[in-house]
Amino acid sequence: MSEKIYRAWLPFLDADVPETCKTPAEAAEYELEAGCAALKLPEPRLEADPAMGEGYVVSGGDGGTVITGGEPGLLYGVYAFLMAKAAGEDVPAGLQRPFYGLRMLNCWDNADGTIERGYSGRSLWFEGGRLAWDGARIRQLGRLLASVGVNVLCVNNVNVRAEAELLIEDYLDELARLAAAFRPFGVRLMVSIDFSRPLAHGVGTADPLDEGVRRWWKQRADAVWRAVPDLAGFLVKADSEHRPGPFTYGRSHADGANMLAEAVAPHGGVLVWRAFVYNCQQDWRDTATDRPMAAYDTYAPLDGQFADNVILQVKHGPFDFQVREPVSPTLYAMPRTRLALELQLAQEYTGHQIDLYAMNPMWRELAEELPPEKVCAVAAVSNLGRDANYTGHPFAAANLYGYGRYAWQPRVSPREVLRRWARLTYALPEGQQDALVEMLMGSRGVYEKYIAPLGLCWMVCPGVHYGPSPCGYEYDAWGTYHRANRDAVGIDRTAKGTGYAAQYPAQIRDKYESLETCPDNLKLFFHRLRYDYVMADGRTLIQRIYDDHFEGCAEAEAMAQTLQTLSLPAEDGEEARLRMEKQLANARQWRDVVNTFFHRLSGVDDARGRKIYD
Repeated sequence: MSEKIYRAWLPFLDADVPETCKTPAEAAEYELEAGCAALKLPEPRLEADPAMGEGYVVSGGDGGTVITGGEPGLLYGVYAFLMAKAAGEDVPAGLQRPFYGLRMLNCWDNADGTIERGYSGRSLWFEGGRLAWDGARIRQLGRLLASVGVNVLCVNNVNVRAEAELLIEDYLDELARLAAAFRPFGVRLMVSIDFSRPLAHGVGTADPLDEGVRRWWKQRADAVWRAVPDLAGFLVKADSEHRPGPFTYGRSHADGANMLAEAVAPHGGVLVWRAFVYNCQQDWRDTATDRPMAAYDTYAPLDGQFADNVILQVKHGPFDFQVREPVSPTLYAMPRTRLALELQLAQEYTGHQIDLYAMNPMWRELAEELPPEKVCAVAAVSNLGRDANYTGHPFAAANLYGYGRYAWQPRVSPREVLRRWARLTYALPEGQQDALVEMLMGSRGVYEKYIAPLGLCWMVCPGVHYGPSPCGYEYDAWGTYHRANRDAVGIDRTAKGTGYAAQYPAQIRDKYESLETCPDNLKLFFHRLRYDYVMADGRTLIQRIYDDHFEGCAEAEAMAQTLQTLSLPAEDGEEARLRMEKQLANARQWRDVVNTFFHRLSGVDDARGRKIYD
């Protein structure tokens, strides 16, 4: 770990927030004084208005600038003022409030210090089976999260191992100290729990309707909230990927969630229940079962049956954070249930924080497809780790920054977000800044071209999920098939196929079922097409697959050339260039493997005569 505290998009705040700051109001006063001194600005006046909560107003007049807000609204207002001034932009006018009340990060950290699907080093707060951390780094992380409005941090893996069960007495003092370290920044902790945990503590069952089970969870909740009075709640993954859950006892997920919600309700806590449930032991010979249908089939019939303090957390797509998926139909199907939209900052399927993949353009597409009002909260699987820059690739910090901006205002312009991040993070000449922003804006499209043709998913190496393996999951139990043969590829998910498209409202269903209106980038997600199918632009399907992979690789090479022109700080520049070398190798491997795979199946040559391996 570097001795230098990495300041990401707040480089002008050179000093650490002192441990003497115990509340957001105290942190706001400190940050305002330090930031104004560094930027050589007159210091605004702070006025507390508890009724404003997380909202704030920055106003000016003859008496100077005034920042008014609740707690932590004042702190958010201070950061907004300082960052606008540092970026040379206007301070946001009028009342500013977050769109979502809960803006969560889900961390998949384990007690031994490892992170499941972590690409930024070891855990920032676990090591050797205990909660242990560097106070200065945690305060800096709290500062970074608060500066973009993230307000909940779930610190342990949803796949809870016994040694990271934070509800037991041995952990509560440590958990309380960690909560205190984040509290000055308005960041509340949440903990993941194991649904079956009563079985390990002398209760003979985990049946959610059993009185002994209900009593055990209430006692545990009481103990945890005594230690951490402002805990946000519990996060649960149940009946998924071999995790225990209420199905074991013939109960519904509403039964399980409501039992836990009852335990946390007296403390004002929420129960966040992940809607990630599917049959992970599917027979590949079974062409009727379609994994993307599972969440809707499980949860849509339960709409209206969940307690008021239950939030059902739904992945943005029906699969699992693939490069291109449609919006999950579950998000349209439950108007009487509180829903959270789940995103993934950790680049599990989008480049491992090696390959560039700026996410704000994807999130803006989500906001256009799914009205933000459909959900009440937002969560993202964290990309944090103990690497000196917190996110492995220094440019992956743009995604952490961008997530906070999106969670605050989901209709924010992706280009505006990336430009602000670039201005704050690097002192680049305007032309170089433009080049960096455009490179990041285009990075998702580049990655998609050399990875996934037209909505196909899961052509990755099993387990690690990095690098090409067109048939890695094809005969596997996880239900992630493309069924490519010598004639055609894709899954028919229309009424003539699996029927998945019928899970959407009629207007969306009709768009996807029709080949004329289904977007090209989802054609193979919803349809099974022959290789000689002619696309709207006149190219055949097989030629489009070849072209995309050659173009994606060429565009990655162009990004590498752009990177060489940027006057980045030495440490960031070296790291970015090392990762770009790996990205280029990855892009070339994807291009050659996928093109060869489809050439061998189809027997169709590339019309442009480019090299495809036999």
